[in-house]
Amino acid sequence: MPGKLPTTSGVRGAVASSSAGPYVKFSDKLTSSITDIAKIIEQHKTMIDSIQEIAMELTNSIGSLHTLTVKYARIANQILDVLLPIVKPLPIIPANVKQLLTNLEAITQKIIDNEVATTKTITDVQAGLRTGDVNKIQGHAGKLQAVTKTLTAMLPK
Repeated sequence: MPGKLPTTSGVRGAVASSSAGPYVKFSDKLTSSITDIAKIIEQHKTMIDSIQEIAMELTNSIGSLHTLTVKYARIANQILDVLLPIVKPLPIIPANVKQLLTNLEAITQKIIDNEVATTKTITDVQAGLRTGDVNKIQGHAGKLQAVTKTLTAMLPK
């Protein structure tokens, strides 16, 4: 019929039955996921806390070893700074001993040169572990790897 609008009873019925039926709310789904995550964290709380405590102790140990290493590297470097100029011109000293002393001086100098950066990295990681600041810890993962790489490169082969 001209001028008469078509009825939408079929469409309304579909919408009505669809909206009347059960559905899962997004907020319920998210709340359920968050609840599951909280349960998992609670179940593994002891392990997570133990890992944090071990990491704190490891960084404390590394910090102490670093302090000790730098202390003795400075002493060795001072001795070598005096000894090398005396030993190098002496023909009685074998070349391999002179080379060993030169290499030792280079290693002690590398340790001393890396002291500030290594100390800062260790201190920052310790602070991140104590305060639970994951960003601070993640930010230093690469720096710790660099420290390890530097130390490993100094080890005799």
